[in-house]
Amino acid sequence: MTPHVLIVDDEELIRWSLSEHLSSAGFRVTEASNGAAALDQIAEATPDCILLDLTMPEMTGLDVLRRLREKEVAVPVLVLTADGNVGTAVEATQLGARAYLTKPFELSEVETAVRDAVAARQVAAVDRRAARGGFIGTAPSLDPVFETLDRLQEVDAPTVLLLGESGTGKDVLARLIHASGPRKKGPFLDIDCASLPATLIESELFGHERGAFTDARERKRGLLEVSDGGTLFLDEIGEMPLELQAKLLRAIESRTFRRVGGVQHLSLNAAIVAATNRDLAAEVKAGRFREDLYFRLHVVPVRIPPLRERRTDIPALVDHMLDQLNVRFSKTITGVDNEAMAMLRAWNWPGNVRELRNVVERAAIFCTDPVVRPEHLPSEIRFAERLAPAAVEGCPFVLPDEGVDLEAVDRGLLLQALDRTGGNQSQAARLLGISRYALRYRMEKYDLKD
Repeated sequence: MTPHVLIVDDEELIRWSLSEHLSSAGFRVTEASNGAAALDQIAEATPDCILLDLTMPEMTGLDVLRRLREKEVAVPVLVLTADGNVGTAVEATQLGARAYLTKPFELSEVETAVRDAVAARQVAAVDRRAARGGFIGTAPSLDPVFETLDRLQEVDAPTVLLLGESGTGKDVLARLIHASGPRKKGPFLDIDCASLPATLIESELFGHERGAFTDARERKRGLLEVSDGGTLFLDEIGEMPLELQAKLLRAIESRTFRRVGGVQHLSLNAAIVAATNRDLAAEVKAGRFREDLYFRLHVVPVRIPPLRERRTDIPALVDHMLDQLNVRFSKTITGVDNEAMAMLRAWNWPGNVRELRNVVERAAIFCTDPVVRPEHLPSEIRFAERLAPAAVEGCPFVLPDEGVDLEAVDRGLLLQALDRTGGNQSQAARLLGISRYALRYRMEKYDLKD
């Protein structure tokens, strides 16, 4: 992944010289000429390192540091200033600044400090990913997911329901729940309810006795039996036939079951993790899913956000995928250039992480350069910005010919979201597809704190 550095300075020449040097050194660089613009950028995408001038009009660098600390934004900040005041340096350090560089400075000195800061952040990110079993992501929209995971490490929950669009990584999360929970020493078994006919699913789940049906020439143990002491993952449970749903519910409620054609009651000693990309509440209303089973599974619901709600994770995901693909294809691709990464972050990703993996794999196959460039991406991603406004997926609005006041639209949508959710900031942020930090920043920006 190409590290992202944000330069915040009101002097254009300094921003230009730092940007030119760091870009040539392999960093992706963005700029902000004042503190407010910097906070706007950070709210949308947290950089890997910030170069922050202390002496700026209206909002000083110390003001920016205070805001970042209030919002608990964890990013290394390197302070740049012509003021050698010791008290200012101490205050900046107390507010979280990693280093204090005095102007005029050597560009090589700044580059070294940036590399050290980025390396420290990447090591911390690797540690967090390892602790989360390979489920990569630090976006605020994933916070509820990881909070639930932390609780499940100590609680032997009988049922967990994973909700999310296709391709969001529900299977990865199911394995992580098992691997980090109290049943991690037991087996992990899975079945795709959408890929098997009803009769076969029943036999796979409950097992069968010899002679229970044609071709049942011997006894077979089902997954409910074999997963004893471990976890059974029921993928795409929304596709399970109604008659089989009733039998599964009885097994979960009574913690006992019988093989097909059998009379002996066997104990169910497995945690059940179910997943679906369907709206099960709507399926219940439509009569396609049992209400009692829905409530039984809904004991611990976990919603995995789609990739478009966690765009800040795209660089880390791409980096992880390229590491794997380099080994698989015997290549040495080091990352993605700025233009291609901007295209990846702008795409709506209807297929989520699975679609991203396919795109990165295609790029790795055709890439002969050290980095992935726009020409290595599919045409629909490269030319997405050229689509007619009405055809842009994910945007229900068409820009009027006379234009709009974007801040008024932003403020209006924010007010509507807060009103609809009764002031619940987490729900309002989810409606708007932004992080809670971004929502709180906008509330302060438009003086909506009350």
